[in-house]
Amino acid sequence: MGDNMSIKDQDIGKLPSNMKRDRLIKSQVTTDPHYGKYPSDRSIQELFDAGVFFIDKPAGPTCHQIDSWVKQMLDVSKVGHAGTLDPNVTGVLPIGVGRAARGLHVLSQTGKEYVALMKLHRPVSEKKVRSVLDSFVGVIEQLPPVRSAVKRVKRKRRIYYLEFLEMEESYVLFRVGCQAGTYIRTLCVDVGRKLKIKAHLESLRRTRVGNIMVDDLCTLHDMKDGYIFWKDDGDDEVYKTILHPIESLFSFIPHVVVRDSAVDAICHGADLAIPGVVELDSGIRRNDAVAVMTLKGEVVGFGRSTCSTEEMIEKDVGMCVSIDQVYMKKGTYPSIWKKH
Repeated sequence: MGDNMSIKDQDIGKLPSNMKRDRLIKSQVTTDPHYGKYPSDRSIQELFDAGVFFIDKPAGPTCHQIDSWVKQMLDVSKVGHAGTLDPNVTGVLPIGVGRAARGLHVLSQTGKEYVALMKLHRPVSEKKVRSVLDSFVGVIEQLPPVRSAVKRVKRKRRIYYLEFLEMEESYVLFRVGCQAGTYIRTLCVDVGRKLKIKAHLESLRRTRVGNIMVDDLCTLHDMKDGYIFWKDDGDDEVYKTILHPIESLFSFIPHVVVRDSAVDAICHGADLAIPGVVELDSGIRRNDAVAVMTLKGEVVGFGRSTCSTEEMIEKDVGMCVSIDQVYMKKGTYPSIWKKH
């Protein structure tokens, strides 16, 4: 079923977002303080234009219901979520407001972690359960459930780690780190099939999305209270801790940092050329997802690299990132490119 990698061969808790990268300097340049703004300096009102909440989703409502509540609660027109959870599933639910709602798709590039309670339909030894869970680490094939948002055909998904936690009678508690789009309900059925019994998912909690952990979460009550404190009394202490800039969505993918003079061209639809690059992360390969950033740490856009880190460092001409989406407003930086 898997690719024969034992859980002992895996680093428990390691997702793709844990990859460590070095920042490489291509050109020593500075940024003009008169344009743009460091994300940490943005006001709460500016964060409402492009901000993110990390919600601890309660059991009961659908994710779309939560989107609707947040719209009404904060009186904003654009709200979206990343990674739909079934109504009874709890845990990490990133909510984007304003322009950040368009950036949530980037989280599909990273892994997710769940803690699941599986019910076995007849007794099985703990030793056998552990062995079967280990066998699912690696690349597996899944057939999505009948009620799902995707076409019901077999597809491959990667299980990064699968950790047995405890077992009591016919209930098994385990932690799983997996590729986005993995169905844990289907995983439980497949585990039962390999045990030669029936099994089903009893309850589920998402404990991580990329580098977003349970400790980073706030509740809908926190969001509402913080809004009232800020709107009525000008007290922004709560929102300083729970409302994050759009850049928090891009922390786990490699960055390509550009000079001020290249920013507005990208905002007007241009792809990124190598002369515009001043810094970049190590380990970038062709066709990798990358975030294009300013020297102040602002996200300009998201795209795919057309050459590797080494090629970007060594070459002085040519294109290096094909831009898929732009998040920064036109005119944030001067249109120096029009003069040339």
